[in-house]
Amino acid sequence: MKNNFLFNTWDAIKEVDLRPIRQEALAGVKIAIIGKEGVGRHMLANQMRRDPSRPHLQTDTPLLILDLDQSTQALEADLIILMADPSNAEVTIEREFANNFSIKGKKVIIFLHQIDQSNKIMIINPERDWGRKYVVWGSVEDTDFLLNKFAPVIIRLIPDKLLGLGRYYPLFRVPIANHLINDNCLTNASYALSTGLAETIGIFDIPIVVADSIILTKNQAYLVYKLGLTLGYSTQWQDYIAEFGGVLGGGFAWRQIARTLVGLVPVWGLIPKTAIAYAGTYIVGHAILEWYLTGKHLSRKQIQKLYSRAIAHGRQVASNLLHRLPRIKIPKPSRLRLPVKKSKALPEKTDMKKCPRCGKNSAIDANYCQYCSFPFHKK
Repeated sequence: MKNNFLFNTWDAIKEVDLRPIRQEALAGVKIAIIGKEGVGRHMLANQMRRDPSRPHLQTDTPLLILDLDQSTQALEADLIILMADPSNAEVTIEREFANNFSIKGKKVIIFLHQIDQSNKIMIINPERDWGRKYVVWGSVEDTDFLLNKFAPVIIRLIPDKLLGLGRYYPLFRVPIANHLINDNCLTNASYALSTGLAETIGIFDIPIVVADSIILTKNQAYLVYKLGLTLGYSTQWQDYIAEFGGVLGGGFAWRQIARTLVGLVPVWGLIPKTAIAYAGTYIVGHAILEWYLTGKHLSRKQIQKLYSRAIAHGRQVASNLLHRLPRIKIPKPSRLRLPVKKSKALPEKTDMKKCPRCGKNSAIDANYCQYCSFPFHKK
């Protein structure tokens, strides 16, 4: 059952045009590094061509390494890295170049290279001297800085070119992989929450249940393909079926559990369902990442440990998503009243007909008493 479902999912995926995703990865990213001689331009270029997780592998991706007086050549680049020495107060030229590039709509990041790590005195004040521009400062030789400070800024700057960035500049592969995994986890959690809400309404139950697993598994399969492209592997989606089919099948089993929870406890099952969709996607993504880093698949014990951590985070994400939903107050049917148009009071009639039986007054032209129905024409 799982295998048939999985292959049906891949069949559905191949009907979609995957060429834009593949072309994005293969197009790469044109990057220019600009700065004065000795500021660390070549060191940064070499670091970007290596993945700290696999330092023995290095790409020969071309980069534009330019002096300040060659900066016009950088106008064709997708990203410009402007390097400066933070211990040098004379950065007027660099600041001017940064402003000019920004005005022309170029994506620019200012890299303040802390050349002498023993001297932590920084003459340049990034907040004051560079304003709201993207600025990072640290050492090119500090791997933690490059992965945790430098890479995230690059990811924010060019979010539409991440597949090519990771494929040709290995430094960014793991940060991009984590970004793609987290983004896909949130997408699937949001989808699971929305369908969970729909499942609480009887009329939507059947179509939502059928579509739920297909959509979530397709999203995971796309994640597998995008991660493979980012991490430098095959561009053919068929190559990933045999390698990761079991992982996707496992994710499908978790989603079955999630739907059962909603069926048993319609509203209270929303958080478990959303958390499981998040955790299943999290494990799929990290199984690929682990395979990239070590060449091995996750063991059952590793999956259980990873799942425990992911499900806890998934519950928190689900809770946050629920709290963001708009609170709609629906009035009870008994309180629904149409507005009554007030009419002018009729003038009181002075001529009345008194009933001989009950003694109450009725209209002068009435044939019967409006209270006891006595006929006025009766003698």
